[in-house]
Amino acid sequence: MSVKQDKDEKDSEVLDRKELSKRRFLTATTAALGTAGIGVLAVPFVKSLEPDAAAAAASVVTVDISEIPPGGHLTTSWQQKPLIIVHRTPEMLATLSQVTSQLKDPDNKVPQQPSYAQNIYRSRKPEWLIMMQVCTHLCCSPTYDPKKGTVSSTWLGGFFCACHGSRYDLSGRVMSGSPAPENMVVPEYTFIEGGKSIQVTGLDKKSKLC
Repeated sequence: MSVKQDKDEKDSEVLDRKELSKRRFLTATTAALGTAGIGVLAVPFVKSLEPDAAAAAASVVTVDISEIPPGGHLTTSWQQKPLIIVHRTPEMLATLSQVTSQLKDPDNKVPQQPSYAQNIYRSRKPEWLIMMQVCTHLCCSPTYDPKKGTVSSTWLGGFFCACHGSRYDLSGRVMSGSPAPENMVVPEYTFIEGGKSIQVTGLDKKSKLC
C-alpha cells in the first residue's frame, strides 16, 4: 500500500467518525425537542380532564314537579343515576308508621339522607319523596310498587328489587330480611319556585348508594 493510499484511508476514517458524531448529536437533539414538545402538549390535555364549570353545573338538576298529581310519580336521573320523585297521598303516608317494626333502620340512624330528611318521611315535606332509586345491595334499580298486597300479603307499598329480593317501604327504608344493608339514599335538594320545582344539588358526604 502506498503512502498516499494509507493517508486517504485515515482521512476517510476521520470523516466517518465526524459524520457519526454529527448524526448522534442531531438524533439526540431531535429526541429532546420531541420530548419537550410532547410535554408541552400534555399539559393542556391533562388540564382538560379536570372538572370545569360546565361539569359542575351539570351536577345541579332542576325538576318541575307541579304536574305530578297526588299518588303519582316521576322518574328522571341525576349524574346518570335513577332519581324518583313521589307525590305521596295521606293514605300512603299512613303506611310509614305501620311498618316500623319490619324495618332495619326505621329512625334513619345511618346517614343515608341529609339531616333535614332524618324523619319518618325522609323528606323536607311529608308528601314529597325525592330519592335515588338505587338498591343499596348491588346497585340495581328497585321497582316502585305502591299497591298493597302485590309483593306479599302484608305488602303496604314501596320499592321491590327483583334482583335479590330487597324490599323498601314508601320512604325507601329497607325491610328486615332484605340483603340490602341500608336505606336508599335521599339526595340534597331544595324546593324552588314556590314549591313548583326541586333542585337536586348532590349527595351527603356520608351516604353511599351501594
